[in-house]
Amino acid sequence: MILNERETRHTQVMTAVGQMMTAARTAPKGKGMDVLEIMAVEGKDIETLSAKTRELGEKNGLNFFLRDAENILSAEVVVLIGTRRAIHNLNCAYCGFPACADKPLAVPCAVDSVDVGIAIGSACATAADFRLDTRVMFSVGYAAQALNLPEGCRTVFAVPVAASSKNPFFDRVLAK
Repeated sequence: MILNERETRHTQVMTAVGQMMTAARTAPKGKGMDVLEIMAVEGKDIETLSAKTRELGEKNGLNFFLRDAENILSAEVVVLIGTRRAIHNLNCAYCGFPACADKPLAVPCAVDSVDVGIAIGSACATAADFRLDTRVMFSVGYAAQALNLPEGCRTVFAVPVAASSKNPFFDRVLAK
């Protein structure tokens, strides 16, 4: 049997993406409560995500959204990591409000936001172990959140993934 890397690449990337999602899921949690949602977006759904990122960039005058909208079209898959809304009753005031009951729903829980960051770090470290190209993108996560991906989540970040001879997510030119 002869296996050509070009013909098996997508399968290899998707296997690694599964490991990235597991690493995000098993990452330590600030209160030990799992409110993370993790999903992979591929194919035509990346185009939908790109279009929403572009739309938000144009609407808000954010050129880096336009750049990132174009950039994710080079991804084989985009991993999304976000948190569902939860009240932990910690009353820790990390969010800026004295008690969880005082915090408006639109304000994310600081503990949940840290959990997303730890999960992103675990996912990206796993991608690095597989020598995959990645970049963490707030802009694309914001667009995903506007599309309700993952469903019911806040504080969503995107990690586009590629396996190419040069990382397409670096040395990018800002859209004008």
